[in-house]
Amino acid sequence: MIKILLADDHALLRDGLRRSFESAGDTVVGEASTGEEAVALAKALQPDVVLMDLSMPVMDGIEATRAIREAMPSTRIAVLTMHDDIDKTRDAIAAGASAYLSKGTSFSEVRETVLRVADGETVLSPALAGAMLETANKARENEDLLSDRQVEILQAIADGMSTKQAGRYLGITTKTVHNHLNAIYRKLDAQSLTHAVLGAVRLGIIDLNNVETEPV
Repeated sequence: MIKILLADDHALLRDGLRRSFESAGDTVVGEASTGEEAVALAKALQPDVVLMDLSMPVMDGIEATRAIREAMPSTRIAVLTMHDDIDKTRDAIAAGASAYLSKGTSFSEVRETVLRVADGETVLSPALAGAMLETANKARENEDLLSDRQVEILQAIADGMSTKQAGRYLGITTKTVHNHLNAIYRKLDAQSLTHAVLGAVRLGIIDLNNVETEPV
């Protein structure tokens, strides 16, 4: 028998889940309607698994997941949400969730997932797992679009360096930097340095950090 905490801002859904879990012989130790309440109840009740929605007031489910996992590493989180969004899935897993299910999932599958999560497994629906794999493969393809040197140049410029500063930083001439940039423009179909940097950011090739100067 496992202890479950339900975290969702819809009372009817929580009530239905609680009744279903209890009918199956499980124990629902508490219910939270906000992310902040979920964190407080998790600390007080020490559940084995928190069934967590992502869209909640005060604190969203991703932040609540992160806070619970930092405070209680042994408590597992299973996300049950309306969002079939790859970015949200990735964010939830990064925050410490062990499972990600949509609210269209049957209760039998939800309960099986909760039991597997309590047993230490990580569970994703086949559709979400496939989508995440496809996204990862595309990211790898995008990384291969530019050479290592071209990525270094764009990253240096994204970090706020001028082309001359990037050349000095990388130990190459300004002319070599511009030769690489011309190749980058062709590969990314960019018309300017700014477009090239933003295009590389969108493709996940480089990160756009906080910069103090604009690329020139």
